[in-house]
Amino acid sequence: MNAQSTVPPAPEPARTETPILAISSEKVSYIIIKAREFDAKDVVTDPDSSSNASDDAMLSVLEDHSDDPVIAELRAAIGSLNVDEQVDLVALAWLGRGDSNLDEWNDLRDEAARAHNSRTASYLLGMPLLSDFLEEGLSQFGVSIEEFETSHL
Repeated sequence: MNAQSTVPPAPEPARTETPILAISSEKVSYIIIKAREFDAKDVVTDPDSSSNASDDAMLSVLEDHSDDPVIAELRAAIGSLNVDEQVDLVALAWLGRGDSNLDEWNDLRDEAARAHNSRTASYLLGMPLLSDFLEEGLSQFGVSIEEFETSHL
């Protein structure tokens, strides 16, 4: 009998694979950037502004007007997503908000799918800190929007 006993190696801890998103990180990054622009808007201070923003010291650029192109761009971007992408976008916002964790992604996504309707853009635009929540949600998938920002801004 051999005096040396061999201890079998300890099993590696079970690894949970990162779920695959139906929406690309580029689309989410674009929505994050547009949502940041939307979040920067202020209340209307000069309702009777002239047609030339430079005449008003550019105040109207940062005001939240009903015909705001940023809102229109966000609505169009979210509305152009297919249902699976919209569901993932809502679930990412919830994940980033802290409603759940990545280990429970499938349950979170299932809840977002059950709640899905034709008002996804309105729901998300009504969410304070949307850009922060989406960025945090993406970061839990190991994705940073810095590369997107660098190459697109």
